[in-house]
Amino acid sequence: MAEKDFDLLILGGCLYDGLGHPGVETDLAVKGDRIVALSKGITPSQAKTVIDARGMAVAPGFIDPHSHTDIELLVNPRAESKIRQGVTTEISGNCGYTVFPLSRLNYEEKRRYCDEQYGVPVVWRDLQGFFEQLEQKGIALNYTTFLGHGTLRSAVFGSQDRHPTPEEMSAMKQLIRESMEAGAVGLSTGLIYVPGCFADRQELIGLCREAAAYGGIYSTHMRNESDYLVEAVEEAIAIAQEARISLQISHLKLAYPRNWSKIHWVLSRISEVQSQGMEILADRYPYTATSTVLSSFMPPWIQQGTTSEYLARLQDPAFDEKIRAHVSAQEEKVGSWDNVFISSVLRKDNEHLAGKSIRHAARDAGKEPYIFIRDLLVTEEDQVWMINFSLNEDNFKRIILHPLVIIGSDGWARAPYGPLSKDKPHPRSYGTFPRMLGRYVREEKIMSLERAIEKMTSMTARKFGLYGRGLIKRGNFADLVIFDPDRVIDRSTWTDPHQYPEGIPYVIVNGKPVIFEGEHTEALPGRILRKRHTLVL
Repeated sequence: MAEKDFDLLILGGCLYDGLGHPGVETDLAVKGDRIVALSKGITPSQAKTVIDARGMAVAPGFIDPHSHTDIELLVNPRAESKIRQGVTTEISGNCGYTVFPLSRLNYEEKRRYCDEQYGVPVVWRDLQGFFEQLEQKGIALNYTTFLGHGTLRSAVFGSQDRHPTPEEMSAMKQLIRESMEAGAVGLSTGLIYVPGCFADRQELIGLCREAAAYGGIYSTHMRNESDYLVEAVEEAIAIAQEARISLQISHLKLAYPRNWSKIHWVLSRISEVQSQGMEILADRYPYTATSTVLSSFMPPWIQQGTTSEYLARLQDPAFDEKIRAHVSAQEEKVGSWDNVFISSVLRKDNEHLAGKSIRHAARDAGKEPYIFIRDLLVTEEDQVWMINFSLNEDNFKRIILHPLVIIGSDGWARAPYGPLSKDKPHPRSYGTFPRMLGRYVREEKIMSLERAIEKMTSMTARKFGLYGRGLIKRGNFADLVIFDPDRVIDRSTWTDPHQYPEGIPYVIVNGKPVIFEGEHTEALPGRILRKRHTLVL
C-alpha cells in the first residue's frame, strides 16, 4: 500500500485562522507535527486519519496565558480539564509561585506538600530539573512557565519582611539568569501574597531588569485589586517602564462594589501607556468570583517566617485584637461571609467543608467566623483555598472587550477522578474557554466568534513569543481545536465543578489527536516550550 500524503485530514470545517478574520470553509491537512495544506477538495484517501468537521469550527489550539498547572502534570499528564477545553498550551508559574527554585530554606516544605497532597517526589531544584521531569513523564499539552518571584525570594532568604541584602539581591539575580537560560518566559509576582508583598518597587525593578535582559515578560498579580487598585496599576506600569520590560497584568479585575466604578480609569490607563509605546496586555477569566488562599484575609506581618512561626503568631493572644480588627475590615469589604466559600482543604477530616460558605461552616462548628477562620488555618497548616464572590458582570464584559485583554483561566489542570478530583475548585479550571465561546459569544453576543478566538490564540502567542503557534497557516505547528459553535458550553459549576465542557469533540496537539470524538486518546504529544532568549548586553 502506498504511503499516505497526510497523517491527518480535517474536512469541510469553518476555519478561523486566529487573526480575527471570519471563518472560511476549507480542508486542512497535517503531516507530522505541521499544517501542510489548506485548500478545498483534498481527497480523503490521501490521509491516514480523516475528521469530518462539516458544521464545526476549526481554530488554533487555545493558549492559556494565566495557568497555575505544574505538579498536576506529574500527577496526571493527561491534563484533562484543560485539554478538553481546547487548551493546547499552558503558560504557568503566575502570581509569584513556582515549584522552583528550591533551596534548603524552601525545599522541605514543598517536598512535604507534594508528598502529602499527591504522593509526588520532588527530585528537582531548578527549572531545568522540573522541565526534565515533565519530559520524562510525557504531557498531553505544550507547557512553559514564568519564574515566581515569591518562590525566588523564599529560596534565597525565606519569608522575611525586609529588604534583601546586596548579597541576597545578587543571588536572586543569578537565579533569574539561570531560569531564563533554562527557558522561562519571564518573572511573575504575587504582590498580595507573602513573601512577594514584602518587596518594594526598587527590588522589583532590579529583578525585572534581569529578565528584561533576556527579552522576558513581567507578569504581575498586582499589590491590590480593590481599594488601592489605581495605585497598584501605576506601580506595575512604573516597574515595567523602569525595567524596560513587557508587562502582563494578571486577571484584571475590580474587587468589591465600592471599587467597581474605577473601571473606566483602569482601562483608559492601559490604553494610554500602550499608545505611548509600552508592550502591555492583561488577561481575565469569564466569572464573577475570585479564588485564592484563605490566608489572604490575614495581615501580612503575621505570615512572615516559616509556616509554624506564622501559625504560632496567629494563636498568640497578644496579637488577637490586632488580627481580629484586620479580618473585620476584610469582612466589611466582602459584605458578608455568605459570599466566601471554602473550596479546598488538605486534611480528610475537613473535606466536608468544601463548598460551604464561611458563615455556614462557622455556624455548623458553633464558632464566630473569625475564630472559625483562625482555627481552620491552624489545623490545615495554612493550606485552605476559598472562592470569593466580589466581582461585577458588567465590568467583566467591559474588560474582556478591551483590545488589550486576552482570555486566561487562572486555573489548574484538574480531573474528575483520582487525586486531582478533590475539593470544589473554581469552575474556571474546567470551563473558561468554552464558557467564553458558549455564553458570551453565542448566547449574549458580546463579541464575534472570530474576535474571541483571536483573544485565545494569536494575541497570546505573539505576546509570549510562541512562534509557529496560535495561528493556522501552512508550516505552523498543528495545534488545533474543533468545536461545535452551536453546542459548545461549560458544564462546571460552583457546587459541582468537576465536569467537562460540551461541544469540543477534537483537540490536536503537535499533529496528534488527544481528544478524538470526545474521548481522550491517551496520547501525550505535548512539548516543553523553552523560551529561546537572546541576551541583550
